[in-house]
Amino acid sequence: MSLHPSLAAVRHAVRRGLADLEPGARLVVACSGGADSLALASATVHEGRDQGWYVVGATVDHGLQDGSAERAERVVGQLAELGVDETVSARASVEAPGLGPEAAARAGRYALLDQIRERFEAEVVLLGHTRDDQAETVLMGLARGSGGRAIAGMRRSFGHYRRPLLDVSHDDTVTACQVERLDVWDDPHNSDPAYTRVRVRRRVLPVLEDELGPGVTEALARTADQLRGDMELLDTYAEDAFAGVAAPDGLAVDALATLAGPIRTRVLRAAAVAAGAPPGETFHQHVLAVDALVTDWHGQKWVDLPGHLRAVRRDGVLRFERDDGADRGAG
Repeated sequence: MSLHPSLAAVRHAVRRGLADLEPGARLVVACSGGADSLALASATVHEGRDQGWYVVGATVDHGLQDGSAERAERVVGQLAELGVDETVSARASVEAPGLGPEAAARAGRYALLDQIRERFEAEVVLLGHTRDDQAETVLMGLARGSGGRAIAGMRRSFGHYRRPLLDVSHDDTVTACQVERLDVWDDPHNSDPAYTRVRVRRRVLPVLEDELGPGVTEALARTADQLRGDMELLDTYAEDAFAGVAAPDGLAVDALATLAGPIRTRVLRAAAVAAGAPPGETFHQHVLAVDALVTDWHGQKWVDLPGHLRAVRRDGVLRFERDDGADRGAG
């Protein structure tokens, strides 16, 4: 009997995305109980049988909804039924100074997944983001004018993390779960119009599909793929430049001024993030304001940044300092 196309699409994506892993590799699959992550977990178990992969199914409870602990327990049971080698459930903190609720939840989730990966000595952690998630990310980046990095969307891999399903549609993950008779949890947050991403998914993208024709989601995701290589190359140049402008306690202003604008702004953003500015809340306008301390200096005192941080130019050095409420001089 032939394999259902949606199930085949999910399994093929996992096979291709993990083709470089050695037999016996250890993996963590992050699973919320939704269609995307359940389909990912099932496909990983299936593909891992021949390879002898040791698959750990992990679910993170943010405690933001009633019954979340019971739901996490249920997901653990589903993962065990799918055939993962081991399961783990953990409670994430959603309180982080300087971060909004969504960013804090994300930071807590990744911190826990990092700990789980280390505990099980796993090579990779798999995330269930799909092509639809990618298209929404690109569209929101366009609407906010967030620049090339946002339009390049989510990376297929970063650090120990991988997203094997970025070429798979959400419809395919839903259908794959139906084919395998998996009981999917529909997160009420995913239908709450208070969230921008939900409005994009349920209102904006359907209008674009109606007015521009089918294929908008695929085109947006393809745009991310086309831009990502350029962004990664510029980021590599910026990493090299960062080392070249480093000074005691900051960055040398004269050296910064010699850099090309696209490289300099990347260096400034990287320096701000390294000093503690939240990446998801450090926007282009923040970077431009810091850049003005280099290119349009007329005695500004400082630039306020997310995460209770300040950029200050002093004695020819650009410094990123904690905002303790005290007035600092500049020069």
